[in-house]
Amino acid sequence: MSKSIALSRVHGMDAIELVAPDGARATVLLHGGHLVSWQPVGADEQLYMSPKSAFASGQAIRGGVPVIFPQFAARGPLQRHGFARTKPWALVMAEQGKDDALAVLRLCDDAATRMFWPHAFELELSVRISGREIQIELACENKGEEAFEFTSALHSYLRVADIDSTSLQGLTAMRYWDSVDEMEKVQRVDLLLPGGDLDRIYHRVRESMTLKERLATSERRLQIAQQGFEDAVVWNPGAEKCAALADMPADGYKHMLCVEAAAIEAPLRLAAGESWAGMQTLTLL
Repeated sequence: MSKSIALSRVHGMDAIELVAPDGARATVLLHGGHLVSWQPVGADEQLYMSPKSAFASGQAIRGGVPVIFPQFAARGPLQRHGFARTKPWALVMAEQGKDDALAVLRLCDDAATRMFWPHAFELELSVRISGREIQIELACENKGEEAFEFTSALHSYLRVADIDSTSLQGLTAMRYWDSVDEMEKVQRVDLLLPGGDLDRIYHRVRESMTLKERLATSERRLQIAQQGFEDAVVWNPGAEKCAALADMPADGYKHMLCVEAAAIEAPLRLAAGESWAGMQTLTLL
């Protein structure tokens, strides 16, 4: 028997606080459809949230999992990363099931979005938690009469204790666009050791990645898998760029690594009535 979950207030905003029967927890704000917390069973917080982030209507939140739609970064005429992350989403349903907890949120076009992006669409974000796993699915349907293209990402900020003790495995031999050097490169080694200004778009990601972090007495391993998204973005601003971000502490870059499921290199195209879905799954091993 499923049990519905009522809205609460988190960071001064309407939120759904998911709790699975086994104790796994996650929090999703209606503002931006923004996942701001995930605690697997028996573990600490897995997502990074900037202590300097603004939680205000119309403003982007720094950390958690922003929804990037319909434009990634500045790759087009719209505001950076599009408008989905700053719009109020509607709650479709939130419930605790026998083995998991699930929330579904929806964003549709309105007069304001059509001023910037003249298309009829419906986005649905589904967040499901159970045990030591979270599934984040983004679906888009073309509700209009003409085809449209878009780029998108689940911009996941993963929390780390120290970036210098962190590595990312699973990108060997992959081609990527280095946004810092503005050129195509190939990943030669198995372990990516984040350091400095890191901003890469890896193409045609098929295998899962593993975030590894050396802790004082153990190793944390977080598996990152994706479906429907062809690209993966790996981003850390480094010291200099982080210090220039108004909504990040100067040392914030030491405590996060973004590993994003994305569709960037080949924009997604939907004909009238067509739909698409992509998912990122995080599993604490």
